[in-house]
Amino acid sequence: MASGPLIEFAMGIANSKHPFLWIIRADLVNGDSAILPPEFNEKTKGRAFIVAWCPQEKVLNHPSVRGFLTHCGWNSVTESMSAGVPMLCWPYFSDQQTNCKYACKDWEVGLEIESDVKRDEVERLVKELMEGEKGKHMKKRAMEWKRLAYEATSQHGSSSMNLEKLVRHIISK
Repeated sequence: MASGPLIEFAMGIANSKHPFLWIIRADLVNGDSAILPPEFNEKTKGRAFIVAWCPQEKVLNHPSVRGFLTHCGWNSVTESMSAGVPMLCWPYFSDQQTNCKYACKDWEVGLEIESDVKRDEVERLVKELMEGEKGKHMKKRAMEWKRLAYEATSQHGSSSMNLEKLVRHIISK
């Protein structure tokens, strides 16, 4: 990620006035662009927690997490849906655009951020996710997907039964 989008995300999140955890991996930011502007620190004092790494699945399953900003890699999308957490989607390459389309249009658990990210849009979408009617609907849908994922992976669920079939098939060879 270049410094421009990073700063636009930072200031949009700051302007939303919501508390947040932000994972900024140094290897995903070009050059020294991970340096955030001083006004970001001033605006987010007391409500920002920024780290280089965290156990994503554990964080997504924490009850205080209400949204997830993601590139929409398949693992992130499935972890978010399994945790019942709606997403702000900023796809970058590969399968991410397709995953974003499903999350936003078909499954109704995401809001897409334009590729040319602007702070005003980020602020608006964070507020919609956290406070708006569409955000409430997305949370409801995300919780429905969480329930379906739980049922599928439970003892007699479709995923569990298909895994058992696969194991039996492998053992029989």
